[in-house]
Amino acid sequence: MRARCSLVVNGRAVRCSPGETPLEAALAEGMIAPVPGLHGANLLGQGAAPAMRRSQGRRAREAPAPLSEIPESDPASAHSPGPQERAKQQNLKGSITAVRRLGPGILEVVATLSRRPLHEPGQAFTVTLPGLGARSLCPTLRVDGSAEINEAVFHIPRDAEIGDPEELILGGEVKLKGPIGRSHYRPGGGRLVLAASGAGFGPIWAIARAARYIEPGRDMALSIGARDALDLYMRESLDWLRATGVGRIVLCTERGRQRPPDVRLGPVGAHLPQLRATDVIHVAGDIGTVGAVQALAGAVGARCYPIVVE
Repeated sequence: MRARCSLVVNGRAVRCSPGETPLEAALAEGMIAPVPGLHGANLLGQGAAPAMRRSQGRRAREAPAPLSEIPESDPASAHSPGPQERAKQQNLKGSITAVRRLGPGILEVVATLSRRPLHEPGQAFTVTLPGLGARSLCPTLRVDGSAEINEAVFHIPRDAEIGDPEELILGGEVKLKGPIGRSHYRPGGGRLVLAASGAGFGPIWAIARAARYIEPGRDMALSIGARDALDLYMRESLDWLRATGVGRIVLCTERGRQRPPDVRLGPVGAHLPQLRATDVIHVAGDIGTVGAVQALAGAVGARCYPIVVE
């Protein structure tokens, strides 16, 4: 029997696994609005709680995580948005309250907003920064996992447009419009394989942390890379993931100079685990990394959600 099949819902082709109902497949593809989260808990450092876990095939359905295993949410963020509220486009304004260099090629920019942004981990906003115009960025967390409910934290690659962090002036106006994109975290399914290069770790970190709170028993593997080993700024984040039970975490770099012993040489795609058709893959980073991982996922028929970092 083929590991994956397809069907047509409302005139659109939808990929699904044997045993899934058309409703389950349509929910997973975002074609219809999901109901509120299964347990209604908010994520630590996140705004809205993710949508309900995706139901697995009848042959491999697991019991949901007990409520006792889910950390209590902050009373100030106890509201879980419904389907209509999630889908509503937001126009938010705020100001830059912190800028720091995470690595030679990565900046962390924190914006305090007038109200909490409602989005799923991995979704992006069109963000306008002072003097830089509009670009697509995914809100994430600080490397220690913290973020206030009315904050938007961004990991941004430094390029010709961004020089020293001081050029992003504290107090400068920030505008957000969104959320946009369909590469967000979806609870339920097979093994979660997360891949990132450079500043692409930002959205992957948001997805990984959400998954550990919502599905603490779900199998997870990470492959994280950077062009320069000095830009592997996320070790504190990875230590937290290891402490929660994530066993396979690989760091890699494309340059061999000044490479620590625990960092492998080569691109991210070369250090993925052996992929399976039941895997759910999220990849974020430059177009080369995203394309390579998409090709590997397509070769085995695995579901892949790409996030290209501009």
